[in-house]
Amino acid sequence: MTSKASAFASRDYRVFFTSRVLSALGHQMEVVALGWLVYEMTGSAFALGLIGLASFLPVLTMSLISGHVADRFDRRWIGILCYGLIAIGSAGLIACAIIGKPALYAVYGITILLGFARSFSNPATQALMPTLVPREALPNAISWSTSAWQSASIVGPALGGILYIFGPGTVFGIAGLMFIGSAFSLYAIHTRPDPQKREPATLEAALAGIRFMREKPVILGAISLDLFAVLLGGASALLPVYAHDILMTGPWGLGVLRSAISVGAILMAILLARFPVNRNSGRIMLISVAVFGVTIIVFGVSTNFWLSLAALLVMGASDMISVYIRQTLVQSETPDAMRGRVSAVSTVFIGASNELGEFESGMMAAALGTVPSVVIGGIGTLIVVALWAKFFPSLRERDRLLSEHA
Repeated sequence: MTSKASAFASRDYRVFFTSRVLSALGHQMEVVALGWLVYEMTGSAFALGLIGLASFLPVLTMSLISGHVADRFDRRWIGILCYGLIAIGSAGLIACAIIGKPALYAVYGITILLGFARSFSNPATQALMPTLVPREALPNAISWSTSAWQSASIVGPALGGILYIFGPGTVFGIAGLMFIGSAFSLYAIHTRPDPQKREPATLEAALAGIRFMREKPVILGAISLDLFAVLLGGASALLPVYAHDILMTGPWGLGVLRSAISVGAILMAILLARFPVNRNSGRIMLISVAVFGVTIIVFGVSTNFWLSLAALLVMGASDMISVYIRQTLVQSETPDAMRGRVSAVSTVFIGASNELGEFESGMMAAALGTVPSVVIGGIGTLIVVALWAKFFPSLRERDRLLSEHA
């Protein structure tokens, strides 16, 4: 790979990457501490579920508005203000931890506030990234940014769990400092986008991202393929059941299994950064999702810990290929003036697939049993791949990841 194709050749991308690492670590640490805090307050699994719901609902309800805001105003400042607001929310969580159970409803209120902040920061920062690197370096930038998130998914929970020994306030305090650092990193970015004509704040303008996706079968096919694959393949939600009842490993095994998916994704992200996908990108995406489905089936029927671990590693690697191609297609095919709105819709699609995928797996397991539900999910993923290959020929036949006209 030439230095020209390396995202890190850009000073502003290096600063952006620092911001992403800090915010991802802070978020993962905070999620762990928040879960423990609520469970200590209530002893209720249902109360934990409400935390997830409180986090996701703002993203769902604000998607059209947040995407339009990202396309009308300075995305850098949107990220700065949102990370500052999240840091203030972290300070509020410190106060809740000191007060204890009487502050439970305040915890939910702050969680909703954090969800609103992230609903604006996510599309703004996603749309900002492509403006910081040359066009040919975009796949490399996406690969490294995704690996940063996956790395934080491993390090963050472990770090949060260790620091929780000193109390939840310690975790929230350090996470808040990370968000402040993330905001200052965005402030240090020098790149300023060319001024563009702002569209009026109308419903038609807000819906433009959805209309754009409908008119671009490649983007719609890539996003919806990931949506249904993750929706049907939410085996990760049942890992505690497998660790406890099927593989008989205990808590340590659960930790290893949960980390395996992220480890596979990180290794594949590093490989893609060194050897990016250049040709046959559509077929590679379909094949990677098919491999994802096969590994779900293998994991579902396995009673051997090491086979299950290998299946999860491959699952994470194959999912990383799909994410890499999808994000590159979305960012490269979308005009800069619409990146915020399209990124917001994409965030809702992927967020919904994760949340609803876990819900679907839980309901299927309760109705049919753990192993049948996971296997059926894997088979469903393979069926989706076959249908998408038929109904989205433009995705199937997509050759170059970065088209000449993009």
